[in-house]
Amino acid sequence: MGIPDSAQAIVIGGGVAGCSVAYHLARLGWRDVVLVERHELTEGTTWHSAGFVGQLRSTVTQTRMIMYSAGLYAELAELTGLDPGWHGVGGLRLATTPARVEELVRQAGAAETYGLEMSLLSGRQTNDLMPLLHDEDILASLWLPGDGWLDPASLARALAEGAAKLGVRVVTGVRVTGIDVVDGSVQGVRLAGATSEEEWTIRAETVVNCAGAAAGRVGALAGVDVPIVPIKHQYVVTHPADIPASTPTVRDPDNIVYFREQDGGILVGGYIRSPEVWEVADPLAESRLLFPPNLPKFRESWASARHRLPIIAKRTSDDFDESQVARIVHGPEAFTPDGEFLLGETAVRGFWVAAGFCVHGLAAAGGVGKVMAEWIVTGVPEYDLFGMDVRRFGDYAGSSRWARAKALDAYSKYYDIVYPGEERAAARPLRRSPAWPRHAELGAAFGEKAGWERVNWFDSGTLAEVRAGAGGRPLGWAGRVWSPAVREECLATRDAAGLFDQTSFAKLEVSGPKALATLQHLCAGQLDRKVGAVVYTQLLNHRGGIEADLTVTRLAEDRFRLVTGTAYGTHDAAWLRRHGLDVQDVTSAYACYCLWGPQAHAILERLSDDDLGFPYLQARQITVAHVPVLAQRVTFVGEYGWELYCPAEYGLTLWDALMEAGLPYGMRPGGYRAIDSMRLEKGYRVWGLDITPETTPYEAGLGFAVHEGKEFLGKDALTREPERTLRCLVLDDPRRVCLGGEPVRVDGAPASRVTSGGYGHRVDASIAYAYLRGRPENVTVGVDGTWVAARVVERTPYDPGHERVRSRPARSSR
Repeated sequence: MGIPDSAQAIVIGGGVAGCSVAYHLARLGWRDVVLVERHELTEGTTWHSAGFVGQLRSTVTQTRMIMYSAGLYAELAELTGLDPGWHGVGGLRLATTPARVEELVRQAGAAETYGLEMSLLSGRQTNDLMPLLHDEDILASLWLPGDGWLDPASLARALAEGAAKLGVRVVTGVRVTGIDVVDGSVQGVRLAGATSEEEWTIRAETVVNCAGAAAGRVGALAGVDVPIVPIKHQYVVTHPADIPASTPTVRDPDNIVYFREQDGGILVGGYIRSPEVWEVADPLAESRLLFPPNLPKFRESWASARHRLPIIAKRTSDDFDESQVARIVHGPEAFTPDGEFLLGETAVRGFWVAAGFCVHGLAAAGGVGKVMAEWIVTGVPEYDLFGMDVRRFGDYAGSSRWARAKALDAYSKYYDIVYPGEERAAARPLRRSPAWPRHAELGAAFGEKAGWERVNWFDSGTLAEVRAGAGGRPLGWAGRVWSPAVREECLATRDAAGLFDQTSFAKLEVSGPKALATLQHLCAGQLDRKVGAVVYTQLLNHRGGIEADLTVTRLAEDRFRLVTGTAYGTHDAAWLRRHGLDVQDVTSAYACYCLWGPQAHAILERLSDDDLGFPYLQARQITVAHVPVLAQRVTFVGEYGWELYCPAEYGLTLWDALMEAGLPYGMRPGGYRAIDSMRLEKGYRVWGLDITPETTPYEAGLGFAVHEGKEFLGKDALTREPERTLRCLVLDDPRRVCLGGEPVRVDGAPASRVTSGGYGHRVDASIAYAYLRGRPENVTVGVDGTWVAARVVERTPYDPGHERVRSRPARSSR
């Protein structure tokens, strides 16, 4: 069979994902690559994909990956001589409810920021474009001429042929029986004949798991949990009806149906509300597997198709049966807990994953191969991939029940409108802080992040008063998931104090004789400070992009604690380990409560006999109400106060003590929505929104955190005068509030997009941030379809001189 003894990389899976990864690795110069497939190419899940390519997605990274994919097809045809099966017929997304029209308007704004060609059409214009549609209930549609559909098998074969022409060896008819791992690193793959007892081993230090619905089983061979949930998905193809091949693709999400032309007929699919998981020990053991038709589950989508397409209604009846269609495809699709790809390196060094295509993955297959190859070869992909990173989940993702509950929820709501800030209840609660029972008693509205239950706000009914802001409830989408309690929590923090439970902070500890030197190399800031120093810094990649944003506290000469965002602990720890550090995740070992506000000193002084007068960005070990506490003079809201860390078993005691001492001073407990409002007023950045691996500290206005007097990773790529910088915008209309992703224009021309936005209750202003060139004056922001004038402010709206953070605190009168 010609299987080599070793390879530079092994790609497992001959579907569109594996073929794309192999092709792009070869394009970057890795020619000694072996792709192995149990059956023939595409015979897992790729072959039965519906093939839709919709370029407009919910994030800029998703959209860029699909736009790249669309541009790849001509290149493949020229290289291979094979038609990749691309049909550039354009695509329509329909709205039949006012809420869906609002969504289309926001999506149209996003399309502008992505550089996508699109048009927002009325119902009549939609029908003029596609007369086949019943349009009486169509209120609007979004037309994307760059959309279309692919023949999945043709695309995979073209990618495989392209890879082979570049030197990749494609081996079919072999199954993976084992993955060799030594000292936490992959060393090779064991294979056996699909129908024989012959066995082989290929040595390799890079293995990419592209096994689709079988990716979980393959991951288990390496001791890695890959939360893939195979779900049964169904579509039908009608008998030929002279449908033109130029017919656009159509998505009608209000009616959970999609369709396109296929062989002169119509391919009709949909996302049912009661999906089924396919649970077997060895998924895809059989080639070209399909399940028996389940027409009762398909009735809603079929009825929607008959309503939308009169030509189908004329040829079929309400009593749906197999005789009315030419073909029924009911096959497995690989879903993930949040409906997004699983990409990146796992905890086993050299063992990578590119799986979880979740029905829409064929559209981005080219982009997946591109970013995976860049990641493997150079260490950093071009785009920010955290939302797709396999490390975005914690250890809890190893629970098949958790993954299944989340995936079924994601599938069943795939076409639902997702309002920013909306919370879903599947597989909750999971991780809870010691003070969670008290939050529940106070009527907390909980959100979830990385499995943690976190307070968004405390029910306004528990407040003595609710003071209206200058704008009141925001207009549009910003006013949907909203509470007046957030304002009260912000004002209490400004006027007295706020108490916030941030136990979910990810906490990492690094120690040993090489800790300082290695951290100095990885962090842009100066860490060689006295014990007790707290340093705000970033971890940069070789391009100068921000891989992590965190604080580092020096607990001892050779021991440091790094505190990062709730969802980023696994990601940041992996980055540190990749560069040789031994990292201990101590997140669950410590509770963290943040006491901030002008009365914070007086409140804490009632509970502690220790000296609390230590300066900003310093940490001290103190005792608070008998509880041992590491107090850090740090703030994320721009008020005086501390982050208070204690061992988890003391957490409830400490919370109760702080509440009892603080309430007489006007202190209120607060949630994450108040924190977000206050950090916007202070200009504090959030990783993943305002700063990413694609932005540098100088672009983000974080040059103060860079210590140029030392060498560090990424330093050579930095420039002190970047072409664009993150600017603070204050909108003229305070009731128009940004949620992130809104288009920004300068002098009427598209210029940028909002990275994050919200309402600042302490300054009564609508605030947004965007990367802009120079010092523009004529700036407008598109909020829910309305263009709102905004001014660029040079200093942060709240306390630009930082007096409140560093001011002498109020003292108690005890």
